[in-house]
Amino acid sequence: MPNQDIKILHIDSNHPLLWEQLEQAGFQNEADFSSSKTEIEAKIHNYHGVVIRSRFKIDKDFLDKATNLKFIARVGAGLESIDCEYAETKGIHLIAAPEGNRNAVGEHALGMLLSIMNKLNRADRLVREGKWIREGNRGYELEGKTVGLIGYGNMGKAFAKKLRGFDVTVLCYDILPNVGDANAKQVSLTELQAQADVLSLHIPWTPETDKMVTTEFINAFAKPFWFVNTSRGKNVVTDDLVAALESGKILGAGLDVLEYEKLSFENLFIDSEKPKAFEYLLQAENVLLTPHIAGWTFESHEKLAQTIVDKIVQLRITNCF
Repeated sequence: MPNQDIKILHIDSNHPLLWEQLEQAGFQNEADFSSSKTEIEAKIHNYHGVVIRSRFKIDKDFLDKATNLKFIARVGAGLESIDCEYAETKGIHLIAAPEGNRNAVGEHALGMLLSIMNKLNRADRLVREGKWIREGNRGYELEGKTVGLIGYGNMGKAFAKKLRGFDVTVLCYDILPNVGDANAKQVSLTELQAQADVLSLHIPWTPETDKMVTTEFINAFAKPFWFVNTSRGKNVVTDDLVAALESGKILGAGLDVLEYEKLSFENLFIDSEKPKAFEYLLQAENVLLTPHIAGWTFESHEKLAQTIVDKIVQLRITNCF
């Protein structure tokens, strides 16, 4: 199928280079950023490719109507908004771009960790309130600590690379064997929990990782620890995280993601009455919150788009459609 016959529907806005370079490569681009999922489903049979972020879930109903679809490209790191198994049974190629924002995530995780260990946000707020409190804002150094990473793919490796400038021991746990490298020693989960002073999550949201961080999981750590989550909010039971913060088992938390986020990641779902655990996080001085922006830099915006373009073009070169 010649490139000019391949029609791509963009259902989320992205960096303009994505559209421009696909057009230059001969693909036909069309955009629909506002129609409902039902309206998109009514016309999806006209397209061979879809470019998305996270506006809605690509489920079986959607895929059954996408009778000519050859690929789905998500401009992001994960594919949890897509029924991947069903898509693959239909021969649809799935494209993600974790390479595009891994550096941003690594830098953000490091920034969060340094902030919570050194109480930077608390100290800044107090000074602005006219309170010059030095002893109450004494922090901790990374030097000599053991940093444990759960998940050692693109994001975990990027964070470990950032830690090379510190005198720390870096351990990683991953379900895949032999992923450790010069920046992190791969160990069992039990060994990581026995050694870690810091825990950072770099895992997707899957049935295996859903609600992984519970009271039982936290209490399996031998030492109190600092916690950073730049992966997915639903990997953590917030009630249990708050209990650990209250008890001192978790010394501080940097959370870029929250259990309460909608699947689209574009909004924070909050009932009319906020959950008690969320209220605690909002008030806690040893908690740093950001709105799912770890991979959301100006540079990653461009790199994500470029990665998607390159992968679509490569699929065409290899005659995958």
